[in-house]
Amino acid sequence: MSKGNIKVQAENIFPIIKRFLYSDQEIFLRELVSNAVDACQKLKTLSSIGEAKGDVGSLQVEVIIDKEAKTLTVRDNGIGMTGEEIEKYIAQIAFSGAEEFVNKYKDKAEGIIGHFGLGFFSAFMVSSKVEVYSKSFKEGTEGARWICEGSTDYDLQPETKETRGTDIILHLTEEAKEYLEESKINELLNKYCRFLPMPIKFGMREEGEEKVQVDNIVNNPNPLWKKGPADLIEADYNDFYRELYPMTFEDPLFNIHLNVDYPFNLTGVLYFPKLKKNLEIQRNKIQLYSNQVFVTDSVEGIVPEFLMLLHGVLDSPDIPLNVSRSYLQSDQNVKKISNHISKKVADKLEDLCKNNREDYAKKWDDIKVFIDFGSLSEEKFGERSSKFMLFKNIDGQYFLLDEYLEKIKATQTDKDNKTVILYTHSEVEHHAYIEDAKAKGYDVLIMDSPLTSHLLNKLEQSTPDISFKRIDADTLDKLISKEEAQISKLTKEEEEKLKPVISSQVEAGKFTVVFESLSEKDKPMFVTQSEFMRRMKEMQAAGGGGMSMFGNMPETYNLVVNSNHPLISKILSETDETAQKTLAKQAADLALLSQGLLKGKDLTEFINRSVSLMQ
Repeated sequence: MSKGNIKVQAENIFPIIKRFLYSDQEIFLRELVSNAVDACQKLKTLSSIGEAKGDVGSLQVEVIIDKEAKTLTVRDNGIGMTGEEIEKYIAQIAFSGAEEFVNKYKDKAEGIIGHFGLGFFSAFMVSSKVEVYSKSFKEGTEGARWICEGSTDYDLQPETKETRGTDIILHLTEEAKEYLEESKINELLNKYCRFLPMPIKFGMREEGEEKVQVDNIVNNPNPLWKKGPADLIEADYNDFYRELYPMTFEDPLFNIHLNVDYPFNLTGVLYFPKLKKNLEIQRNKIQLYSNQVFVTDSVEGIVPEFLMLLHGVLDSPDIPLNVSRSYLQSDQNVKKISNHISKKVADKLEDLCKNNREDYAKKWDDIKVFIDFGSLSEEKFGERSSKFMLFKNIDGQYFLLDEYLEKIKATQTDKDNKTVILYTHSEVEHHAYIEDAKAKGYDVLIMDSPLTSHLLNKLEQSTPDISFKRIDADTLDKLISKEEAQISKLTKEEEEKLKPVISSQVEAGKFTVVFESLSEKDKPMFVTQSEFMRRMKEMQAAGGGGMSMFGNMPETYNLVVNSNHPLISKILSETDETAQKTLAKQAADLALLSQGLLKGKDLTEFINRSVSLMQ
């Protein structure tokens, strides 16, 4: 048996850094600017505890393009480095000066970003040569110059530098010449650095009527989520929303300000946009930051999927990241943060529903798809949703489920002691059915979310003594069965005689003719659709796993014939076969027309026939 050491060939490190360490080449600018911000934050910390003497002045980072020299410079006036410190912090790959600083000063070092010690080397992804000029804040130290051309060899020598801080000069490769364009650098600074905690200067801009030249500060060092909710008003939140989404012209409905420091650190603001019936997950609308450094807008795994319908910002240094800061790792902190965000959203909704019901109801139609999605996808959120899930009826009134059941219990409880909740997805399409229900003293809910069928199944399972039935699923007497059916005026033989006459007037396979003994005042014929089959098809269309067999089945309907209506008796007694079929066709078409199922050639023929019958 023998023992040994795994040997790493240093000359192979740079190809790995250039090709594999970072998932996205453009993040080099984020890494270098973040390091420069750290340098300023370190000096600010040392000044606050008296270790940096004198006035540190206005700390800032500057990004400079020199097209002629083909260089891009990141400059700061922060803590700076001596030659020995450059060798310690830069020449040792994966040695983190930020990590060392945080460990040394612990609670005093706020807002230090870097921890991995690899950010600087992202510069070699776009550079053929990198120069570092630096001068420490410490009195009596001289400047230093470090040069490396992408190999393990470097040159370090003293250098005269008048001002404190560090310049990192990238000599860009031909392949990276796009980073000499102002528009490209503006794009990257806006994407990755727009909320870094130090001012970032990029060129100059004109200000005022006199067009005075001033520093062009491209970021907001003190974003809204870093402020206390007590110091903000609604207009502040709306202004910040437009800062995040400048091409969005509608204000959000409301927001949730997150501010947690135990057992993990989390700040941020989540906004509820107007969702209407849109269930599309907008995967780039929640931005994740770590100490105000943009990490990603792909937040899968950080927030539950239903919360990705929201917009906003999350900032947490406790979310573990790999060195590219672009992909999230599985971690217990992530689960805790995810659960906390879900809880805070539920808290907000419950508070709005309880304490500002009228305003909450006005917003309900715009957020109900979010509540439906959350109730179905997150168990704990679903358990709490009964305290803020509203149901709207055709009169525009809003109820919690318990409140609604109390309202309809006396009139809509069937003979099996089950409360039947009637609903429609369209007041216009089901107008005739709704009018019939109102005539019997029944109430009807409007349920038009794309997730309605999934939600109803869940509610029926959790509350066994209720049943949801769409208004067109059957006759009202069968939807809310209270007593034995009326006696039919037609005998079974007469029904069997009439059935083929009526069946021949509708599409075979799509419509099934059934006879029901209803009141003479009910319509002679009308169309119903099986609650079970329609619901299964809708669930499959909305993403119901294991229901593809229902989704592939054609649409089928019942053509219900009221055996007690005088018109049906007239059709039966008609001795002229052509007149009998014409009358049956007219009655059947009227039933189809009321459901929007009469189209094209059939609709044209119905109109022409109606005109002829009136002449």
